[in-house]
Amino acid sequence: MRTVPGRTDHVVVVGAGLSGLSAALHLLGAGRRVTIVERDRLPGGRAGRIELGGYHIDTGPTVLTMPHLAEEAFAAVGQSLRDRLEVIGLHPAYRARFADGTSLDVHTEAAAMEAEVERFAGPGEAAGYRCLRAWLERLYRAQMHRFIDANFDSPLQLLHPDLARLAALGAFGRLDARIGRFLSDERLRRVFSFQSLYAGLAPARALAAYAVIAYMDTVAGVYFPRGGMHALPRAMADAARDAGAEIRYGHGVTRLERAGRRISAVITEQDRIPCDAVVLTADLPISYRLLGRRPRRPLPLRYSPSAMILHTGTDRTWPELAHHTISFGAAWEGTFRELTRTGGLMTDPSLLITRPTATDPSLAPPGRHVHHILAPCPNTDIGPGAREWSDLGPRYRDRLLAELDRRGLAGIGDAIERECLVTPADWAAAGHAAGTPFSAAHTFAQTGPFRPRNLVRGTDNAVLAGCGTTPGVGVPTVLISGRLAAARITGLNGGRRRLSATSPARPGGSAP
Repeated sequence: MRTVPGRTDHVVVVGAGLSGLSAALHLLGAGRRVTIVERDRLPGGRAGRIELGGYHIDTGPTVLTMPHLAEEAFAAVGQSLRDRLEVIGLHPAYRARFADGTSLDVHTEAAAMEAEVERFAGPGEAAGYRCLRAWLERLYRAQMHRFIDANFDSPLQLLHPDLARLAALGAFGRLDARIGRFLSDERLRRVFSFQSLYAGLAPARALAAYAVIAYMDTVAGVYFPRGGMHALPRAMADAARDAGAEIRYGHGVTRLERAGRRISAVITEQDRIPCDAVVLTADLPISYRLLGRRPRRPLPLRYSPSAMILHTGTDRTWPELAHHTISFGAAWEGTFRELTRTGGLMTDPSLLITRPTATDPSLAPPGRHVHHILAPCPNTDIGPGAREWSDLGPRYRDRLLAELDRRGLAGIGDAIERECLVTPADWAAAGHAAGTPFSAAHTFAQTGPFRPRNLVRGTDNAVLAGCGTTPGVGVPTVLISGRLAAARITGLNGGRRRLSATSPARPGGSAP
């Protein structure tokens, strides 16, 4: 593994999002002095927080999987996640509601899910689920530590016995077809394949290897931090500060000062901060602009679809909603074609509705509720441009609320007391390429050693972290990206304590 040469005593981490905080904790654990600079007034990055009249609204990810990866970051500085934060396992992990009026609770415990599948679709599908679960577990074991949790210096690193194991598991076929070998019920196949959208691909076009995301959701478990998802970066920032990090909020980085091939200082709007190395966690275009160079690629990066999110505080809720509910439209293949190829808004939308007050009522005033409604939409490269969303956003909001009303959430529009609408135009204004918070899509040519690497040629002491680089998009992967970035600086990549992704929660609801 290539590492940053020369002195690395003082590291400046640009960005206090999950990847930056993960990098900082692992650097601190390795004895480095760390300064974190963050343009916002609070930690979190994409996992931010707004307050709307007593409603506490998470502005970023709402799904937490594999909390043991966060535990590793706390453990690097001799601390524990469970001492900082209560992490609650969700049962069910999701509720899936279909256009034909049926619903399915997705459990991560094997026996409970098998019984639910049998109730929903019969004993034959329950037997298929057992085989699918075993396959997902084998797929995860073959992928995780060699191809996801790894710093790549060359595609030749793929030549390992685990590659043959993945091939034998059918990982290089198509996701939808592989899931179809286990499940014939089209509704069940959706539950175990929609996750490919996180990778920016339709199930019919995604590699079966991306079923590892379904493993994280449906086998490893879904969790929620008490206090909301923003409570995780807040706890990580507190742990970093207690371990000796200096955190400067409200410090936007304007440029990087160079001495030859090395970054000698980070220049913010207020300060000049000398450094021996720097970790950059901003979106790729911003990081490359600061570095003054961009890696050459044979083809331009292709970006994932975006999302429009309506954050709401309401005076009521609906009993059919779990903490996470996926409301599937009747359309499926056509929906992915709209999102990833033709650039149209979903004509028959599938939506993720998150009701965090189902688990933590303190996030809203007494008797009130928080609902997040996420509608995937095309990115601004192939769909409506950022300027179009000023008119399109409110109209699409009204259309989605009318559709949810039709699907059983009667009066949802009238129930809204406070709201915040976020569209691709807002993501673009925040510096996210193609107006998407999900960065570069996980096509084969943008995955593993072919994804933008966390070392940039021409700069000896700068390392990238975040969803645009290795290993990719999602809370688990950005936590890994921070640790991989730290390993480039410290050289410590193999001696850390590994925690099981399937360890049960400890008493009191805390994660392992």
